[in-house]
Amino acid sequence: MTTATKNIIDKLETLPKNMVNEVENFIDFLKAKHVEKACNTAENKINSVEEPKSLYGAAEGLILYIADDFNEPLDDLKEYM
Repeated sequence: MTTATKNIIDKLETLPKNMVNEVENFIDFLKAKHVEKACNTAENKINSVEEPKSLYGAAEGLILYIADDFNEPLDDLKEYM
């Protein structure tokens, strides 16, 4: 038994009966709340569709330089211009 559990039991023994019942109800509430939250989290994972990650900026730092003639027409396409 943990120290916290022993401390709680010691405190419970000093409470009047109606307050002990209230503490018991609160413990039940906390347990139900925890189970509900766990179920909702599990359901959300099952029912949710993961949004695709944005690729904006994903190539940052990969292009080391741009050639000076980058905007010039390609020789292969000169006949079409």
